[in-house]
Amino acid sequence: MNWNWRRLILWLVPLAVWLTGLGSPPLFDVDEGAFAEATREMLVRSDWLSTWLLDAPRYDKPILIYWLQAASVALLGLNEWALRLPSALAALGWGWAAWRFAREQWDEASAERALWIVATALGPWIIARAATADALLNLWLALACLDLWRFLGHGDRRALRRAYLWVALGLLTKGPVAALIPAAAGTLHCLLQRDARTWRRAALDPLGWLILLAVAAPWYAAMLATHGQAFIDGFILRHNVQRFTATLEGHGGGWLYYLVVLPLLLLPWSAALPAVLARLRADVGEALPRYLWLWCGFVVAFFSLSGTKLPHYVLYGATPLMLLLARRLPALRAPALVAPLALLALWPWLPALLAELGARTSDAYYAAQLALAPALAPAHYATATWAALGLGVALALAPRWPAWRRLQALAALQALLLGAVVAPWFGDVLQGAVREAGRRVQAAQAPAVLWRFDAPSLAVYARAVTPRRAPQPGEWALTRIDRVPTDVPHTVLYQRGGVVLLRRDPG
Repeated sequence: MNWNWRRLILWLVPLAVWLTGLGSPPLFDVDEGAFAEATREMLVRSDWLSTWLLDAPRYDKPILIYWLQAASVALLGLNEWALRLPSALAALGWGWAAWRFAREQWDEASAERALWIVATALGPWIIARAATADALLNLWLALACLDLWRFLGHGDRRALRRAYLWVALGLLTKGPVAALIPAAAGTLHCLLQRDARTWRRAALDPLGWLILLAVAAPWYAAMLATHGQAFIDGFILRHNVQRFTATLEGHGGGWLYYLVVLPLLLLPWSAALPAVLARLRADVGEALPRYLWLWCGFVVAFFSLSGTKLPHYVLYGATPLMLLLARRLPALRAPALVAPLALLALWPWLPALLAELGARTSDAYYAAQLALAPALAPAHYATATWAALGLGVALALAPRWPAWRRLQALAALQALLLGAVVAPWFGDVLQGAVREAGRRVQAAQAPAVLWRFDAPSLAVYARAVTPRRAPQPGEWALTRIDRVPTDVPHTVLYQRGGVVLLRRDPG
């Protein structure tokens, strides 16, 4: 194949993966809904310093993702595509960073594999299409840790100053974790190398600190001056310290949580993990692979100690593992393709499986939502998913391709199927009723509230703040089917599955 055409395909397929169906699913509550509504309120208030959610200060995350989402919405309108576009572009930068680093350190083939792994692995694919801060943070972490290696391994001072810049942008995206992970990876590397001099040069670079403080400090200083102790309590203590020391919002897990979650998030590429683990002892003896393992290992160990556990936390250490996977993929053997094919075989059966899960749950809301899964599947769902499985089997059996090439094709096929068919349907099952309810509120220009139901995306679709409280007579309220009180007079205006939009009547 002509080299220019190959380079074009190399980038076009990941780009198609990130953008296909980007705006089709409704916003997922709670996270996407909260970020999107905070962005909408930023534009309405013209307050570019602080974030608000349902007219209350929101201290969960720093400001950068809201600025980017607000700019996207200002250009493209308030819709799912615009709200998710910054994450998709961050994923593009993330993939580029992995590609460039692998090409520098190894070769063009490893770089191609690294790019496709970032684009099509399940966990990165999800956060690249979510209107949250996670894809952007992973971009800054990847850039910072990779540039840090360029200094540690090759003495590149310009790369070190860039690393300080990426850390500063990470501090404006999610907070202290953006500094903790590069600092830990670099410190552990220098300790094992017994190289205190290089550590001091990296950690105490005056120009680097000047860059970091000039970029990150003004917003933090402004927030402290504006909100004072409330910012310290909300952002620093609750959303950073307490997330580590306590289990917030029921997000807990055991010691092995991330050892189970990480291979799932790397599907279908985790089929090659045995080939990577087989090289672990040899990697410890080489500087760059050892640094990548230290980066990944620190993230897994640190967040395993955290009281609050969410799946995407471990993605902060996925970039080095994806690079190692890219390096070792040629060792993959054909039997490893069974697991990716099994995952591809899941999607045709998923509507029936969700309905069965709904029939077995004791939660009336989820039972009603999941019962809709088969009926909401579009006419082309079965055709598309079964056809993808058939094509996947043919690709897996392609005799002239090495096993890793077949895995690459399976990964791209699955990611495109998820974006074009599965995610829009799945989003409709879980969130379609909230989107429709919000549009009805907006069309009627009715005052509406969230009643015993945490669904901030309602406000985005209603184009108005929807407070969390009981409704007054005449107000509309969105609630769950199992939380509609029998002693309050009301009229049901819209119901689908477990979602109920009602109007409180006088009396």
